Amino acid sequence: MNAYGALEGLLIVFGLTVLTVVTRGFFFISEREIPIPDWLRQGLRYAPLAALAAVVVPEVVMQQGQLIHTWQDARLFAAAAGAAWFWWRRGILGTIVVGMAVLLPLRLGLGW
Repeated sequence: MNAYGALEGLLIVFGLTVLTVVTRGFFFISEREIPIPDWLRQGLRYAPLAALAAVVVPEVVMQQGQLIHTWQDARLFAAAAGAAWFWWRRGILGTIVVGMAVLLPLRLGLGW
């Protein structure tokens, strides 16, 4: 029933491992620093934030591939509370704790 046998599966895993190590370690392989233009260096500073926003924002404002149509969604209030905490204290752990402290009672208590 399987499309691949054990040997083919091991070869695929090995090949993907090698590919991952080479692509992730590309900058460590070279003995000299690779010059990067200043504009690219500045842009790369915002890459983690952009990636996080690309994952989190759709999860907050969409449900089953559609924009949410009601304000009675616990995710909106949890995101707002977490954002307010982060703006006030600049702490990641506190942001997560406050967001979850708002999300869970609304989900479990009110069924939002």
